[in-house]
Amino acid sequence: MQPRLTLVGAGPGDGELITLKGVRALRQADVVLYDDLANNSLLEFAPDYALKIYVGKRAGKLSFTQDEINTLIVRLAQEHGHVVRLKGGDPYVFGRGFEEYDYARQHGIMCDVVPGISSSIAVPASQGIPVTSRGVSESFWVITATTRTGELSDDLRLAVQSKATVIVLMGLRKVDEICAMYCQAGRGHVPMAVVQNGTRADEKCVLGQVWNIPKLVAEQGVGAPAVLIIGEVVTLHPSYLAECLRSASMAY
Repeated sequence: MQPRLTLVGAGPGDGELITLKGVRALRQADVVLYDDLANNSLLEFAPDYALKIYVGKRAGKLSFTQDEINTLIVRLAQEHGHVVRLKGGDPYVFGRGFEEYDYARQHGIMCDVVPGISSSIAVPASQGIPVTSRGVSESFWVITATTRTGELSDDLRLAVQSKATVIVLMGLRKVDEICAMYCQAGRGHVPMAVVQNGTRADEKCVLGQVWNIPKLVAEQGVGAPAVLIIGEVVTLHPSYLAECLRSASMAY
């Protein structure tokens, strides 16, 4: 029995948006550690005998701390063999995947990484929004809303000044602060979308401009997980103009 770890990107939410290599790893798993952002249907690819252990958040509470997950990976690999760590999106895009990889490797565990489709690209695409488009946006930023200290990332302050598309992950709780930052910089009319449960059957999208997005999000009951998309590319959404006109008429 060779202890080993495979970090598998589960994709943005739709169970069909996992790679063939990711499915192959699951079929060879002795243990699967998964969280909320990974579609539960993917567990069906794992053998019946495989241990399937939830290590995500429920009701805002961690079932395991990151240190506990790191230790669990090593222990289970030593006891059972092949551990698959199934993580939403891509393991190396705000997924703390490298921390788990590095810890396991330091403890003599053979490691592999299967990249996944990141929600930063797939979720906008699922709504008909390209993150780049010739003549509209030449680049895009992917930023986490919250740093280790719980404060907004300093990179957001730089992003506000850019004409690039800005994708904010894990940012719904900070949407008021983020929008206020844009408004203070005189950019309150930049188009914006907020997409909850992107690529899943219950996907919900709110379209507007930075200045009115907090109000629209509250009115329409948008919750986490959600991706924030800021920039002119949002105008390419097929319903953008109609939604903006509807919101404007309701404001009067």
